[in-house]
Amino acid sequence: MAFKPLHDRVLVRRVQSEEKTKGGLIIPDNAKEKPAEGEIIAVGEGARKDSGELIAPSVATGDRVLFGKWSGTEVTVDGEELLIMKESDILGVIA
Repeated sequence: MAFKPLHDRVLVRRVQSEEKTKGGLIIPDNAKEKPAEGEIIAVGEGARKDSGELIAPSVATGDRVLFGKWSGTEVTVDGEELLIMKESDILGVIA
């Protein structure tokens, strides 16, 4: 199933978190936090101004981004858990 977000929303796949700490300790699954980093899978066409003019999104498919811990809504697309969020929930793009 193809999914295209509407307006200024983006579809994000979380990246896998680290299995070990820098000191070499293995982190058990129940102690891991959900990562706040992901890859953009799909982007909507952008928001609209009051005049109707389209504001193009600042991010593109394939960008790696950071977002807030509680940002977005979890959805399942083709059996994969993804996040859909507004572009304004994205804190920045990882270069």
